[in-house]
Amino acid sequence: MIKEELANILNNVYGSSEESIRYFQAPGRVNLIGEHIDYNGGYVFPAAIDKVSTVAVRKRKDDIIKLYATDLGYVVEADMNSLEQYKDLKWGNYQLGVIDQILKKGIKVKGAEFIFDDKVPLGSGLSSSAAIEVVTAYAMLQLYGHKTDKMDIALLCQKAEHEYVGVKCGIMDQFASAMGLKDHAMLLDCNSLEYEYIPIKLDDYSIVISNTNKKRSLGSSMYNKRRAECEQALADMQKKFPDKLNLCDFTYKEFLSCADDITDADCRKRAEHAVCENLRVLDSVKALKKGDIYSFCKYLNLSHISLRDLYEVSCKELDVLVESAWMQKDVLGSRMTGAGFGGCTVSIVKKQSVKDFIEDIGRVYQEVIGYNASFYICEISDGVKEI
Repeated sequence: MIKEELANILNNVYGSSEESIRYFQAPGRVNLIGEHIDYNGGYVFPAAIDKVSTVAVRKRKDDIIKLYATDLGYVVEADMNSLEQYKDLKWGNYQLGVIDQILKKGIKVKGAEFIFDDKVPLGSGLSSSAAIEVVTAYAMLQLYGHKTDKMDIALLCQKAEHEYVGVKCGIMDQFASAMGLKDHAMLLDCNSLEYEYIPIKLDDYSIVISNTNKKRSLGSSMYNKRRAECEQALADMQKKFPDKLNLCDFTYKEFLSCADDITDADCRKRAEHAVCENLRVLDSVKALKKGDIYSFCKYLNLSHISLRDLYEVSCKELDVLVESAWMQKDVLGSRMTGAGFGGCTVSIVKKQSVKDFIEDIGRVYQEVIGYNASFYICEISDGVKEI
């Protein structure tokens, strides 16, 4: 949606004002490999994508925040002096949580009027929530003339999700949305926050996202349960390795040496996934640096198997998409991406076969699941910015 359209919507919804309108944009992300290890101190490999959350925003002279989304059609209004009372909003709590964190840091801001135009599919596993958080934080800080270090924004947004929304997310989603770089993925150490931009050169292949269209909410899913299982596994493993602070600090040999110390079988499986997935990320990036797309995609496939069998966050819909993709001759790799229990898969598909891929996988999915999947051919984009 172009700026003129957003300006018209803003003026129609809120009325005209002497305050100028500014426009900001933050992307969703696809995690190419490294799932459910960002909160276990591991390496992840996300990339910002060209599905974005765009806002038009202008200042208010009071302490009122107004939020409106082009696809929802109603205004959320909140008083910045009593943000705690809005935590349970169906829509708007991510934005208000970010503003709550800005205020708790002692940063001086006043009210604002927002129009959100979200093109990151909601509930898809492409981090629509992180895009909304990051664009809100960046817009508020820019609007009122404050420092906008993008790493600080990512950390602020993560804290807002922990404390306000109640989801103990890792740093990856907010980091990718804030720090993305066009045509590059980011090898991020979630423990130290050190990162490296890695060029993505897929030559004759494209990144295709397949959306199950099965909606799920992280807050009501098994996400927090998986985190608790990992924490229990780590506590058991630390009896033998007290200096290890995260599951992803373990080598596979070390994991095997203390696996029997993990008293719960499910916790043991979660730990094995975390340890091995971390190693897969590093091996897959080594392959990419050598220009070996085939080995890179082999690790994508192994990642899905582990997420399905050890971490148990896949589902029938995701498995149908992935396993159907594996059957296609011009698909090098495919896996679920995101938190799981629905959401999306990511596939590396030969450009000349993308149309056939979408038709074939779409037909199989409709036949087996009973409703349609959605497909997006993605470009890797920059992170949050003013437009």
